[in-house]
Amino acid sequence: MSKIWKKPVAIPAWVEVTIDNNLIKVKWPKWELSQKILDCVTVKVEDGQIVTSITDDENKPFRGLSRSLINNMIEWVTKGFEKKLMIIWVWYGAQVQWSKIILSLWYSHKVEYTVPQGVSVSAEQDAKWNTILTLTSIDKQLIWEVAAKIKTYRKTEPYKGKWIRYIDEYIKLKPGKSAK
Repeated sequence: MSKIWKKPVAIPAWVEVTIDNNLIKVKWPKWELSQKILDCVTVKVEDGQIVTSITDDENKPFRGLSRSLINNMIEWVTKGFEKKLMIIWVWYGAQVQWSKIILSLWYSHKVEYTVPQGVSVSAEQDAKWNTILTLTSIDKQLIWEVAAKIKTYRKTEPYKGKWIRYIDEYIKLKPGKSAK
């Protein structure tokens, strides 16, 4: 059984943490995150550290979960996240205009995707004419949702591995018709 809940979460000097009725807000000069913690978990700030405990024995798993969520919030606010998507094919591409991504995916029309608040996007081309979309945010869940939504417009094709995929994604290619 894990004892991670016993370890207090250290608060860096430039991060501000406020607790109000089980709503925890972690603030950095640029960004702010908030998370609602269950009522059965007690959270306290002591000596520059956050300590979690529970009120009854039925809810033991939630103290470790709560501690991990708080630790991740502090890490996310200070570091941020980045997810890269690669659009592979000569006639495919993407442009970023303000808070919209305009995708040319060889449909009869261009696909427009409005990027949610808190996510920044940049597009660039590599040497092989592939477009690389870079998504950055402090909210890991939001960035994965945006990346998954963009990927659903053209899922990765299993024979040549083209179309839209994550940069670090491994695709096992199928052999095709000629490989009998």
